[in-house]
Amino acid sequence: MSASDAAPSELALDFIQPGHALYGGELELRFRVLREPLGYTREQVTFPFEDASLHLVAHAGGQVLGCVLFHPEDTRGGRLFQMAVTPELQGQRLGARLVSTLEAELLRRGLTQVHLHARQAVVPFYERLGYSTYAEAFLEVGIPHRHMRKSLGT
Repeated sequence: MSASDAAPSELALDFIQPGHALYGGELELRFRVLREPLGYTREQVTFPFEDASLHLVAHAGGQVLGCVLFHPEDTRGGRLFQMAVTPELQGQRLGARLVSTLEAELLRRGLTQVHLHARQAVVPFYERLGYSTYAEAFLEVGIPHRHMRKSLGT
């Protein structure tokens, strides 16, 4: 059985930082799921604030199968970004598990405000998790996005 055959509930979820043994796998997943389909290169997958961000990865057997990042912007909260789940596991609640685990850690750290730029196609996913849209739709990386936000612990 390969790592991608593992049920989403069987995957380990861990917070990592750049330089961790799983970080290369996180970058590869982000590239394959989020950037490569839009014509971007591997070099265009990282952000200047990688080191200051929380990186949560779902993994099995050394293979990263899901990730979500959070960049704190002030003492109350920040931005969720780079949510990716390997295509073989999409639709099996791994994304929801990643977001809920991240939100629990943010609350533990005293952060209560999360915002994100959701691709239009995944707005319903975030709405099911309690996020709401605000402001007008906009283009980012060449595709329609919506601003979304959520207050945690309310």
